[in-house]
This record gives sequence, C-alpha cells and structure tokens, in this order.
Amino acid sequence: MLNSPIEEIKNRLDILEVVGSYLKLQKTGANWRACCPFHSEKKPSFFVSPARQIWHCFGCQKGGDIFGFVKEIEGVEFGDALRILAQKAGVELKKQTPEYQKFKTERQRLYEICELAARFFEKQLEASVSGKEAKEYLLSRGISQESIKKWRLGYSPDTWGGLSEYLTSQDYKKEETQKAGLSIENEQGSFYDRFRGRIIFPIFDLNSQVVGFGGRVFKQKDKEEVAKYVNTPITILYDKSRILYGLDKAKLEIRKKGNCVLVEGYTDVIMSHQAGFQNVAATSGTALTSFQLKILKRYTENLILGFDMDLAGENATRRGVDLAQIQGFNIKVVRLPEGKDAAELIAKNPKEFEEALQNLKSITEFYFEAAFSGRNPETPEGKKEISKILLPVLKKIPNQIERSFWVQKLARELKVREADVLIELEKVKLEEDVFGLELEEIINLPMKSRRELLEERLAILILKYPSAKDLISQEQIKRLAPIIQTVLTDSNLSEEAQNLFNYLSLKAEIEEMEEKEIIPEIQFCLKEILDMETRGNLGRLSKEIRQAEGERNQEKIAELSGQFNQLAKTLNNQ
Repeated sequence: MLNSPIEEIKNRLDILEVVGSYLKLQKTGANWRACCPFHSEKKPSFFVSPARQIWHCFGCQKGGDIFGFVKEIEGVEFGDALRILAQKAGVELKKQTPEYQKFKTERQRLYEICELAARFFEKQLEASVSGKEAKEYLLSRGISQESIKKWRLGYSPDTWGGLSEYLTSQDYKKEETQKAGLSIENEQGSFYDRFRGRIIFPIFDLNSQVVGFGGRVFKQKDKEEVAKYVNTPITILYDKSRILYGLDKAKLEIRKKGNCVLVEGYTDVIMSHQAGFQNVAATSGTALTSFQLKILKRYTENLILGFDMDLAGENATRRGVDLAQIQGFNIKVVRLPEGKDAAELIAKNPKEFEEALQNLKSITEFYFEAAFSGRNPETPEGKKEISKILLPVLKKIPNQIERSFWVQKLARELKVREADVLIELEKVKLEEDVFGLELEEIINLPMKSRRELLEERLAILILKYPSAKDLISQEQIKRLAPIIQTVLTDSNLSEEAQNLFNYLSLKAEIEEMEEKEIIPEIQFCLKEILDMETRGNLGRLSKEIRQAEGERNQEKIAELSGQFNQLAKTLNNQ
C-alpha cells in the first residue's frame, strides 16, 4: 500500500514519459539527453536517468525528480506540480487529505475557476437559445460537432452576471473570478462578466488545463458595435506571450513530423486539426515571443509560418520572425491565396492547403521576393531600398555558409560587387532590445573547493568501476568528507546523501572512459587529496610553531618542529 499520493504518482509515472512530453530526448547508453531548457546551450548537458528516475543538467547544475522538473519547467510551486502530475497519473487528490490541504495554492483555485467556467460555457452552447444560434454559426463555418467537443467551445450568455453568479454559488469569491480574468470591477465596486454574448474558445496550457479564454462575436449587429475578439488579460495562469493555442494537442505530432505549422487564430488551428493537419498551433494574433520560441524548441527547430506576413515592413510579425531566426530555427513560409486564412482555405478545399504545405519557401527566399516586389533593382534608388530591407535579414543568419550564399545572390540580382555588399553588411547594427533578444544566460554556480571537486571525481570513478574501490584503503576512505564516505560505504542513505549518490552515479554513467584509464586517475585524485590535507596540517603546525616562538616555549617548539618534519617527509613519500 502506497503511503501518499506523491508515492503513488511516482510509482505510476516514468520520468522519461514526463520529461519527454516537454523535451525531445535522445538515447545515449542507458540514459537520455537533450539541450537544457533552463539555460542556453548548444551541446546537450541535460540528462535523464530512467534507472534512477532523476534528471540533471551538468551545465546549470539543476536536477531532481519528476516533481522538481515540473516545478522548473512550468514555473510553479510544489502544490501545482503535484496537481499537474496527479492529473497525468490519474491519481485523485481528495480535497480533505493532508497532502491536498498542504499544497493548495492560489493558482489551484484559479485553475478550478477556469475549469468550471469552461463547463459553464459548454453547457450554455448546448442548452440556451442564443447558444444554439452560436453553435449553428460554428457549424456553418465548417467546424464539426466533434471539433466543438474536442476544443470545448462554448457560449457566454449576453447577461452582466451569469457566470459570476454561478461561480459565487460554487463558493468562489468575486475577487477570485476577477483574478482569473473572468470578471471586471466597476467604479462602484460591483463585478460584471468580461465575456457576454460571445462564442468562447478556452485556451489550454501544455497539460490541457484551461488557463484563459477568447470570446468572439458572431451576430452581425455585434460585429458592427463591439470588438470582434475579447481575451483574458494577463493573470497568474495566463499570459498570451507565453502560450501557443493548440500546442497541447499538437506537440506529439510536431515531434513526430519534425516541424510546427504556425497559424494566426483559433479557428485556423481547429480547422487544421479537423482536416488531419495535427502539427498546427497558433500565435493568437501576437508576434512570436522568446518565451513561445523557447517552448517550441522543446519539440522542433523547424517552423512553417502560415499566416499573412508583410515582412518587407518593420512590424511586430517581422520582429518575431527575426528572433526565431537568430535563435537558430529553420523557417519556411506557406503561401496562401491572397486574402485567405488557413480556416477559410480548409473549409473550401483541404487539398489546396495540403498542396500549399508542400510548396514552401524559405524565409529568406520570401524576404527576397517581398523586397524586390514593386522596386526597380536597376536604379540606384531601387538598389538602396532593396538592400535596406535585406541587409538586416542577412545579418541575422547565424550560419556563415548560408549567409554567404544569400550575399552572393543579392550581389548578383542587384548587379553589384559582392565586396560592396559585404562592406554595407558590416555597417548594419542590430539593436538587441528591438528584437527582444535574450542575452546568453549567466550561470552562477556555487563554488566548490578543489578538494570537494577531487573527492567527487574520486567517487564518480569508483561508482563507474566498483572494483576500483579495492585500490583505496579504509584509512584513506576515512580521510574523505563524511558525505562522500557515506555514499561509498553505506546502503542506508539520508536524503542529502541519496541526492548526491544519484548525481554522482548519473555522472559516472555518462562518463566516457575505459577501465584502464581509471587506475592512474584514482591514484592522482588520492595523491592530490592527501597532499592537500598534509599541506593544510603543515600550515597549521607552522602557525603553532610561530606562536610558540613568540612565547619562547622551547619545549613546545621542539615538539611541534618534530611533528612538522615528520609530516613533511610523508608529503615527499606520498
């Protein structure tokens, strides 16, 4: 019998399944690895050990179990990680259990409110008169009944307090509904519903939990009088710059196909999935942000942009694309018929969208077309305008060979010397703040002493080849730090010692060295550790001798000098 939901969750979930739902892992021996999602790196230093059910990054030194990983990747407290993993494991957290009460958080209350609101809107779509009209509108747009259910589409009644009253009847405070972004407080201190008379699109996080909503008008009179869309504002749970609509349902197919198609709106995503294009997500009307790109990079480095882009202009879309390009994404563009979005194209003819996805252009190719369109490359003015658009584009290409190819192409098409293009390219300065670039993260690791590093290295070598432990005497082991002694000799480990053991064992497993290399390195580590200890003792004796000399205590000077000379001889013999 398992003692707690925590143990039951750990028993049901494999760490590979949990971490693998966020990151693209590669097998390496008995373990798996990936580029760390918690700091910038090009060579993978993030490892997952299925045998120990732990993960560790040897770059930023973060590590732990499934709970620690979810806390870090989701940016949540333990209580939220517990709830997320309980949902994955199918473990019920009974509301009266000590674990539930201990880890109940404000975030969790807001998750509950959002879930209840989603159910309320779903019911209104099916049961109310206006809801049925909204449903007919969705069906007329080509969205199927199955998709309505899958994406949990709903309707918000055209009343001032329908949802708020329902939520307060479920023991949630009006202030909490406001914190969830579902109600607004007026000047008199009363609350009213944010979403009224709109089709509702719930917005999900990567674990398919409702975190926000988008509300769209559908009646002709409303379209003329109010904003077409109303969205949840930034809350504890929801920030549109950090979420991609539909990614929770698309992430596995993105990994499988090796690319992600980005579209603009909710219906574009729904219609794409309905037509069998399961690797589609949406930016929901925002430019790509560094947060969204960081999430996408867990699944793929290949992006296909399927929304309208006037990339020749200095606009938000272009800045988002620039950021993706600098971060090393391979970007292609799907050319849709002018004036059509993905949803309209699929509703009319899914085959046409499929063909468009098979005839992609690279992003740089697209820039070239946009820059040359409507400009005369024969005139000095035209050459200048075109180069003004394209030189910053070329500057952001990280791969030098690829950049060289496009420089040659630009020189050829402008009929100028390549050297002149390179001179102008050198003048281009990229303003990092304009493009929202994140500087390489600086990792502040706790400093370890040379002795600590040597003792850890010694333990790693012994854990890799246990037979090498015979090379070390019991006397030598006793001279190591107590926690290292415990790791090497005890089977009943404290939590601190167990964590160190897991870290050192994983390090040992990924170490690439042959057994014949072990003996000289163990001998070197031992000699260095013992030498350091001896030098430390010699320093202490030297200080005591000086003190005795100051006191003119000849007997003590003679005794300490004898100890010093004896110890100095052992240093030479070690």
